[in-house]
Amino acid sequence: MALYERHAGGEFVAPALVMCLEGWVDAGLGGTAAMAALLGQTESDAVATFDGDSLIDRRARRPIVRITEGVHDGLTWPAIQLRAGKDAQGSDVLFLVGPEPDFMWGAFTRDVIELSVALDVRIVVGLGAFPAPVPHTRPIRLAATASSPELASQVGFVSGTIDVPAGIQAVLEQAHAEAGIPALGLWARVPHYAAAMPYPAASAALVDALALVAGLSFSSDELAAAAVITSQRVDQLIASSDDHKQMVRQLEEQIDVAEPQPDLRNLPSGDELAAELERFLRDQG
Repeated sequence: MALYERHAGGEFVAPALVMCLEGWVDAGLGGTAAMAALLGQTESDAVATFDGDSLIDRRARRPIVRITEGVHDGLTWPAIQLRAGKDAQGSDVLFLVGPEPDFMWGAFTRDVIELSVALDVRIVVGLGAFPAPVPHTRPIRLAATASSPELASQVGFVSGTIDVPAGIQAVLEQAHAEAGIPALGLWARVPHYAAAMPYPAASAALVDALALVAGLSFSSDELAAAAVITSQRVDQLIASSDDHKQMVRQLEEQIDVAEPQPDLRNLPSGDELAAELERFLRDQG
């Protein structure tokens, strides 16, 4: 029995599927804000809604109740949906949004693959971001996880082999690849000292990379403008501390050298700077 309800409509021409499910690593809200920017540029309709009672722990992700003048005025339930829209050129795009499932990952994955095959999805792209030893003074670097070396090389990747806990998007990427649908995860590297605050430069880079790899037309202009303001505020804070300036210089030196990966062994902790940065931005409003 399927865990989703199909809605009316749903005739698409080779759509791309973009995924960003909340609950796993997303430093600086890179993937979340990128998805919000994409949805803000298109009118989207629900193609399928998944069974939240089967997939979501309601005590971990509670519904929101609106209370007006002491009267209950409705509930908003966290929901996983497959939505459909179009890019600026009229190309069909599907968006898988909502919280990462808490339960039944296998059944959920099978249902998403079933929908992707039925809707003739041509490529799957996941969005996310992770904290990394990089400075805010350099352009965002992306890392890819992909179903083929050719796809990964379009974006760049972390060399070598690494074992890390996986989110549902990694499971969906592999399952789509096994179903013969090219799949790619786009990951923005966010300065580790800015990972707990919104970091629009990461989101802008994800939108631009999505447009490149999936042949879509979406704008990152608003995110890029917000990134300039964020960078200026971070500059103000760092300028007030010699220790912080030294840390940023060290990160710049490691990024600017020809070696593909920085040396992490002697990197100073960014925890103190991160805490100060959050306080500074709160004071700035």
